[in-house]
Amino acid sequence: MSTERNRLFAKHGKDLLPQQRSRFPFLYLEHGRLEVDDSSLQWIGVDGAAVRIPAATVTSLLLGPGSTVTHAAVRVAASVNCVLSWVGDDSTIFYAHGHTSTSDSRNMRQQLLLASHPDSHIRVCRNMFSHRFSSDAVESKSLDELRGMEGVRVRNTYAKFADYYGVTWGGRLIKTGNISQSDMTNRLLTIANSYLYGIVTSSIYGLGFSPHIGFIHTGSPLPFVYDIADLYKEKQCIDLAFGMTSQLLGKYNKPLFLNAFIQRAIESNLLTSLSNDLITLMECK
Repeated sequence: MSTERNRLFAKHGKDLLPQQRSRFPFLYLEHGRLEVDDSSLQWIGVDGAAVRIPAATVTSLLLGPGSTVTHAAVRVAASVNCVLSWVGDDSTIFYAHGHTSTSDSRNMRQQLLLASHPDSHIRVCRNMFSHRFSSDAVESKSLDELRGMEGVRVRNTYAKFADYYGVTWGGRLIKTGNISQSDMTNRLLTIANSYLYGIVTSSIYGLGFSPHIGFIHTGSPLPFVYDIADLYKEKQCIDLAFGMTSQLLGKYNKPLFLNAFIQRAIESNLLTSLSNDLITLMECK
């Protein structure tokens, strides 16, 4: 028993784990059980089929409806910095996530330092907006002015992709509690955003930052997640949602859309961009 226990829960040195940027973005699992078999995670679906999951090479596991997880599985996932998140159907509701430990709190202290001083706070905000506007356009702008510019840009972006893909667009409307009542584009936008939030949350924790210390967003549980996700939404979510709307022809296909999202994240090197942007924006050395 002692030998098996030591083998199963052996400590992993950080130098042996894949870097955050080289991992697979996430896996979405529902209606099954996550447990440990021998020394690896295993997913057993309701049909009895078992699939091994190389947790050390996955950034996050999103556990959807009908999921159960054993204590041993949580421990193994934590040991390799694979974040577990509990989500609703299609990941449209983010319920909770597990926190994986990092070697120290250096990056979080740096994040707190930048957020707590007015000069550094607005500097970070302007640097975030410079991903979407020219540096000259954001220079000397207040946060309220930047938010106003962003609102106009987002509305114009929706209109641009609606026109490009020939999709009828009446605006961003969210049917709270019943996403199936939304039109196809709004439904796909909500789902894609939720997938992106899961990846961003995992990356933030994986690099030792806090999702709760925001700069542009305030008054929400995960403001820093929304800050960072906004850097990637246009290509990762908005373009995809409008493009898939014209492709799906009114009939939602979960596996097709999920695979399209993951493929886009891989092709765009999303995890590498997340790692680089987080370190740069937080001015970490």
